Amino acid sequence: MIKEENKQNFNWVYGVLGLFSGILIAASISGSFLWSLFGGILGLIFGAVFLNSIVKGRSY
Repeated sequence: MIKEENKQNFNWVYGVLGLFSGILIAASISGSFLWSLFGGILGLIFGAVFLNSIVKGRSY
């Protein structure tokens, strides 16, 4: 039985989820536009850390 490799790469999903989550959380806490941008940047960073530390080490 030949195993087919999954050619679709969904790594970008973690960055998008981190971005939207960071923006929504910062906007709901502070209500300021600048804090929302800061929250989005932090969300992207946490998404990248999650992707590089947890997801890459996972075996399928």
